[in-house]
Amino acid sequence: MTAFFWTFVTGVVTAGLVSSLYRLVTNKPPSFQMWQETTVGIIGGVLTLVLAGPSVIMRNALRAQVIENRPPGWLVVSSLMAGLWSFLVGIFVLSLLLV
Repeated sequence: MTAFFWTFVTGVVTAGLVSSLYRLVTNKPPSFQMWQETTVGIIGGVLTLVLAGPSVIMRNALRAQVIENRPPGWLVVSSLMAGLWSFLVGIFVLSLLLV
């Protein structure tokens, strides 16, 4: 049980760090819209979204809840998706660090 918790936390922290680093470098939040025109930009954008996806999902879900007044079930489903994605990111990051 503890390993699952730490894996989830590792994914959440990784998503937050990558999202913050992306925002620091580009001066805009990460988004699922890809506007890069170069191959390197597209690959970097996809890699960023793979790692920062949970952060993007939760930011979009919270904004939709506040601005668009979506039903609470929308936020619950988004949170579950972001949680699962965070867990998978945590597995990926820990597998890279612990090998």
